[in-house]
Amino acid sequence: MHVRKEFRKLVTRDEARRIINSLDIKPQIFEVDIEGASGHTLAMDVVSQVDVPPFTRASMDGYAVYASDTYAAREDRPIRLKIIGSIPAGIDPGVFLQKGEAAEIATGAVMPEGADSVVMVEYTHFDKDVFIHRPVSINENVMQAGSDIMAGERVLRKGTCLGAREIGVLCAIGKPKISVFGLTVGIISTGNELKAPGCPLDAGEIYDVNSFSLSCAVSECGGTPIRYFNVRDDETKIRKALSELSKNCDLILTSGSTSAGSGDIMYRIIEENGTVLAHGIDIKPGKPAIIGKVFGKPVFGLPGYPASSLTIFNEFVAPLIRKMTGKTNINNKTHARAAIRIRSEGRSQLLPVGLIRGIAYPIEKGSGAITTLSEADGFIEIPPTVEIIEAGDDVEVTLYGEPEKPDIFFVGSHCLGLDTLADLTGLKMRIINVGSSGGISAVKNNIADIAGVHLLDESGVYNITFLERTGLFNVVLIKGYLREQGLIIRKDSEIKEFEDLINARFINRNTGSGTRVMTDLKLKEVAKQRGISFEELANSIKGYHTEAKTHSAVAAAVKLGKADVGVGIRTVAELNDLKFIKIADEEYDFVIPKRIMEYDEIKKFLEGLRSQELIDNLPSGLRAYERTGEVVQIIK
Repeated sequence: MHVRKEFRKLVTRDEARRIINSLDIKPQIFEVDIEGASGHTLAMDVVSQVDVPPFTRASMDGYAVYASDTYAAREDRPIRLKIIGSIPAGIDPGVFLQKGEAAEIATGAVMPEGADSVVMVEYTHFDKDVFIHRPVSINENVMQAGSDIMAGERVLRKGTCLGAREIGVLCAIGKPKISVFGLTVGIISTGNELKAPGCPLDAGEIYDVNSFSLSCAVSECGGTPIRYFNVRDDETKIRKALSELSKNCDLILTSGSTSAGSGDIMYRIIEENGTVLAHGIDIKPGKPAIIGKVFGKPVFGLPGYPASSLTIFNEFVAPLIRKMTGKTNINNKTHARAAIRIRSEGRSQLLPVGLIRGIAYPIEKGSGAITTLSEADGFIEIPPTVEIIEAGDDVEVTLYGEPEKPDIFFVGSHCLGLDTLADLTGLKMRIINVGSSGGISAVKNNIADIAGVHLLDESGVYNITFLERTGLFNVVLIKGYLREQGLIIRKDSEIKEFEDLINARFINRNTGSGTRVMTDLKLKEVAKQRGISFEELANSIKGYHTEAKTHSAVAAAVKLGKADVGVGIRTVAELNDLKFIKIADEEYDFVIPKRIMEYDEIKKFLEGLRSQELIDNLPSGLRAYERTGEVVQIIK
């Protein structure tokens, strides 16, 4: 006959938490197939080794054309172009388009060399040749190589909980396996009265609830449950079960046999094979709970009553597992203010948004961009009867999960150096990439904390003149770092200097980009030396009017042989195993509202920007210089 043992002194909830923290439980790192990665948390950063898309492609069914060939097209006066072929998705077209020609093209197909836009099939008709009824602009209905994800870009950060959106990103960059945090949790239900669901019950028997409900709860928290078969109230059998689970689990949960009654033996088995750190918590329901270690592994003895068992689990164990695995499991609706004016498409729309400090910022990167989903916290539903949502209007957001709570909200032109800064400072930076102008607008409207900019004025000055012209005052411009700009060519190329691009096939950057302005300034110098106009020189360069929206798209065009030379940053040249000839340094700076300069987060950001660690760790092609961290006042 067992001797009844009274509870030890009941511990408070705070004392119980302190004991739990002292257990020093650490998550394990597992490599899993992406098919089974959903619900897990990344154990390390994921950096893309490829551009997405890896080539410049059509984003609509239609006809690949020179945009300039369509400028005169009208509904009642269509222009006529000669069809030279058809390009389905999934093949190298091997087609070179001349002026006056068009190629039929499918959505997702590789753009033919020479073409710079796609006319949607809806605005054409076919009669031996194709007739275009509507003009298009350069890059219309075209997705540039690397415009979604750039090789070398961190696409998912350590600690990210993987769901459908994140799995899609991993597939997009070709990742078959991924390293995740995990916690293996063994689960035992004890009691002579327990039967598995589906078995007939005899007098006095009940179905086991706890092992199944706890397994589900562990999974919801991100752990991996191992459910042991039901164990009778027998010391030998319980000891054997605990011993076996300790060999394969990081943490053990038991239910039942925890009270101080004569038949409740869990505390004694734990004490004899480890240590009991607490027996009884001053909480209702769930007082008869045990915290300890058995066979070298942490163990929680939960009460046998299902309600009490789950109460103790949710109060003490669930936060621990979530902390170890980074798991959150929230999906509800909330209200926010629209960050900017949003125009409806005239039909029911689910618009992805990032939710930052009660402000919903539209995430719009195009229908072909998988990262739209990974960057969004949820979506707003816009009914067809609503034409415009004004900035500041209340909107209801359906959340994908728990929104990130960043230390700094960054909007603007993204740079790989930001990842280095975030890691260096430990700041949680929420980054939305909308370009330099979009970043300035976000700061001007009191939405963003920091904007990343690299706008080159025609006078040759970066950013300062542009800020003054746009009327953005009461901000400061923090000088950032330099990005090496230069010629991107194949390793066997005979091009040696900037002037050599004049006689080569060139791939240009888009109008309005800092790289394009810098290129034009250089070409104006060459034109002046030759005694001709800039327009005459530009028109003589094959490919000058062919625009790429990203540095990666420039490198891809050169690598695939569609162009001999382009202008871009050193980083993408090296990532694509291409040769780089430096021609200038680009100034990548930060715009910050003056009113938040004393915030601790901003101070920490600036300390990181000015640190030796940043100098030592910036990616290739980026470097700090004597003006890094300098504060330039822009005050009206």
